[in-house]
Amino acid sequence: MKLGIFVNTDKNMDAVQGITKAALAKGHEVILFNMDTGTKLIHTPAFAELSRTKGVTVSFCDHSAKHLGVAGEGLPKEIVSGSQYNNAVMQHDADKVIVL
Repeated sequence: MKLGIFVNTDKNMDAVQGITKAALAKGHEVILFNMDTGTKLIHTPAFAELSRTKGVTVSFCDHSAKHLGVAGEGLPKEIVSGSQYNNAVMQHDADKVIVL
């Protein structure tokens, strides 16, 4: 199963980590997409760690990031600077999607 996690706030990093790790432990894949204030999390060490984890793919809305002054540079190569297209792909590919 593929679990999509739509992260649109910067208040739930612990939940993002916990749910992602629990899903991976059950053998599932996780797709993360960050937008709005959720883009503020892309530079955190915890988020970088998740992006490098096998079974996890990560992208964020570059437009949201720029609007909030979040730099898209200096990120791990596993974190993809994207658009709402990446969100649409996650919505299509994931079996279930949760919003945090």
